[in-house]
Amino acid sequence: MSGSNARSNAIRAITSYKPDLAPLNYADTKPTEIYGSNVFSDKVMKERLPRIVYKSLRKTIEQGVQLDPSLADIVASTMKDWAIEKGATHFTHVFYPLTGHSAEKHDGFLSPDGNGGVITEFSGKMLSQGEADGSSFPSGGLRSTFEARGYTAWDVTSPAYLMENSSGIVLCIPTAFLSWTGVALDRKTPLLRSNQALNKQASRILKLFGKKTSLPIISYSGLEQEFFLIDRNFVFGRPDLLTAGRTLFGAKPAKGQEFEDQYYGVMPRRVMSCITEAERELYKLGVPVRTHHNEVAPSQYEIAPVFETANLAIDHNQLMMTVLKKVAKRHGLHCLLHEKPFSGINGSGKHLNYSIGNAEVGTLFEPGETPHENAMFLVFLVAAIRGLHKYGGLLRATVAAASNDHRLGANEAPPAIMSMFLGDQLTDILEQFRVGQVRGSKGKRLMNVGVDTLPPLPADPGDRNRTSPFAFTGNRFEFRALGSSMPASASQTALNTIMSDSLDYAATRLEKLSGGDPEKLHAAVGKLIQEIVEEHSAVIFNGDGYSEIWHQEAERRGLPNYRTTPEALMVYTSPDVVDLYSRYNVLSRQELKARQEIYIEQYCKTIRAEANLVIRMGRTIIYPAGLRFQQELLRACLDMRALNREPDTVLLDDIDDTLRKLREGLEHLENNVDMKIEDPVQEAHHKCTVVIPAMNAIRTLADHLETIVPEDLWPLPSYQEMLFVK
Repeated sequence: MSGSNARSNAIRAITSYKPDLAPLNYADTKPTEIYGSNVFSDKVMKERLPRIVYKSLRKTIEQGVQLDPSLADIVASTMKDWAIEKGATHFTHVFYPLTGHSAEKHDGFLSPDGNGGVITEFSGKMLSQGEADGSSFPSGGLRSTFEARGYTAWDVTSPAYLMENSSGIVLCIPTAFLSWTGVALDRKTPLLRSNQALNKQASRILKLFGKKTSLPIISYSGLEQEFFLIDRNFVFGRPDLLTAGRTLFGAKPAKGQEFEDQYYGVMPRRVMSCITEAERELYKLGVPVRTHHNEVAPSQYEIAPVFETANLAIDHNQLMMTVLKKVAKRHGLHCLLHEKPFSGINGSGKHLNYSIGNAEVGTLFEPGETPHENAMFLVFLVAAIRGLHKYGGLLRATVAAASNDHRLGANEAPPAIMSMFLGDQLTDILEQFRVGQVRGSKGKRLMNVGVDTLPPLPADPGDRNRTSPFAFTGNRFEFRALGSSMPASASQTALNTIMSDSLDYAATRLEKLSGGDPEKLHAAVGKLIQEIVEEHSAVIFNGDGYSEIWHQEAERRGLPNYRTTPEALMVYTSPDVVDLYSRYNVLSRQELKARQEIYIEQYCKTIRAEANLVIRMGRTIIYPAGLRFQQELLRACLDMRALNREPDTVLLDDIDDTLRKLREGLEHLENNVDMKIEDPVQEAHHKCTVVIPAMNAIRTLADHLETIVPEDLWPLPSYQEMLFVK
């Protein structure tokens, strides 16, 4: 499809747009009736399962005890009956391999009865364990290619749900994915392991403070999802968007986001219809979405749920991305989850709001009204400071990907340097502990609005810092470096493990300093805070993370700055990270090495695919467009000379020079993109330092051509059309 066809089709789609479904009447059908209607929820289990089975299952979910295998058949039979009543015909074990995407294999409930008929079948074994062909999933050498057996194991803590499709309904069961030897081939298993480690170490701190709880300490997550929505017709006219998920070419439009009029603006009708329908589908799946709004860039939006347990929140985020893409199609839109689909405007992230605690003790990052007196909060706070200082490179590695390299350090994302924002109040308190003179903490102030009819508003003691990768925001930390298309599990796992290590250190130190005497605990806490702040405060930075001054200061402080994915991924096999993950049984050296190899390979494949797209689009779309304009200019010059007039050849000279450089650049890129390099790490560095600059040089030439070639000769939909035709 040409650019002009894509443009006319997009305009036709907008002018003739009608939502597929009538607006849902929430007055007659309450949101509470829809919410969780497709989930095998606690309410459904309590109503349908025998009392003893329900109690046993709840105990497994809440306290992490092993499920009695003898009860699995009863749960499976009840789950099957519920699903079939809802119209399900198949079931699947959903798992999250190291591809970064969800995976599922559908099996039917029907089985032959031997008499020409069928019965419905779904046993406890079929629920608890599945066998998946693991031969085509990335393993990083964890198993030979010819060894295909892999197992999926039912994750009881993430409820089963029904996924509605136009052709039917499928019962989806969240699972872990392991090899025949028990090695983790997925992203869920390490997360579940890290939750266990976190519970063990956090419980030691609670015990020291005399805090009792019958529930395990778990991690929580709130994931804000950013994305772009553009007319689907444009994607068919852009091979780069269709294949790579981002534009490899595109001149800057006359207007971008500089007017700052998009953020929180009124959504276009079609976008509003799409997001409203997506939210309704997410309600059915039990995803607690609460917020949606325009983001900063044109055609960029955000949708966010409230806090949930981390494992469930991450599963729900995978569902959210699936639902957004599926629903967008129904409205003639295309959902772009890539971190940087358009150059020159903000990219998309997935802010991970992180906390730990449980329903009985609340969040352990809650400072209270007098944080300087809240000793237990301060212990958890300094544990986070120590953890980020010691393992900031690991946290950076969890967000390393070719797509996120385009975003980190730009206006909408934090730099690659992992630092922590605490705000004035907490920074001041920690400094008081450091010097041994604790006086008090800055309280909330009242902000006078200046309007007589409006009362004074309470203001927080500290502002927010959007340039910080890891910012304290009142009762949680916000990790802002995660990319929009990336699963959050690796970052959540790292945060849990980092906290486990620091809480282990803190508990051991407090036990030693206090000698087990509760009366000495207060002094021991003061000493611990003083020591950690003295040793690890280099990671605390409340200023502008974008400034060059900070980059120089961070280097002076010894903070790592892994600017690119090939640099960052080397952290996975560093001795301190291997030791960290091994000590808490989260990932073995073998599993870490495998992940490093897989992510390096994915990086190389991504750059190779994009480079090949640049070559093909450059030669078959962009160069011919320039050539056609060159021919028109040549004819015009000949016509001028035929009239004995001297033609103006400035534009023709510009086209000649640009086309020559474009042809040379494409040849240079082709010679380098598939260069044989045996070592994957060296190949990744080659892609980063040679191939990407070559692609960027070609883009500069192509984008210049777009600004001088007449619109009717330019075959690609432009930024102006894609971002502003809604």
